[in-house]
Amino acid sequence: MSQGSRSARVADQIRSELAMMLARELHDPGIGFVTITRVQVSPDLQHARVYYTALGDDRARQNSDRALHRAIPFLRRQIGSRLRLKRVAELEFIYDQSIAGQDRIEQLLNEIRTHDPAAPDRAAASGSPDTDHDDDQS
Repeated sequence: MSQGSRSARVADQIRSELAMMLARELHDPGIGFVTITRVQVSPDLQHARVYYTALGDDRARQNSDRALHRAIPFLRRQIGSRLRLKRVAELEFIYDQSIAGQDRIEQLLNEIRTHDPAAPDRAAASGSPDTDHDDDQS
C-alpha cells in the first residue's frame, strides 16, 4: 500500500475518535458546539491538522479554540491508547473557514433571488425543461 492511503486511514480514524471524544467525553463548557470537518495527517504520521467549525459568534469560536488547545494533551493520550500507534501525531486545531465562506455565498445568492424579480426569467431563458411552461402563460 502507498504511504498516502495509510495517512488517509489514520486521518479518518483520528477524525472519528476526536468527534466521539468531543461529543461524549470532554466536558469542558468552553468548547461549545464543535464539529470536526476534516483531518490532514502528514505522510510520516507525526503531525495532524484538525479542521473544525464552531456554532456561534466570534466570541464563542474563540472560547472553543482556547478550550480545544487546552484539551490537546488529553486528546493525544486518548488517541494513543485507542489507535495503538507507535507515536501519536501532534494535534493542531485550525478553524475551518471554508464552511463560513459557503454560508456567506449562499446568503448572497438568497439575497439576489429575493431582490431581483428578473431572476426567475433568467432561469427560463437558460433552457431549463421544467420552466418552459412559463412562456405559455403570457
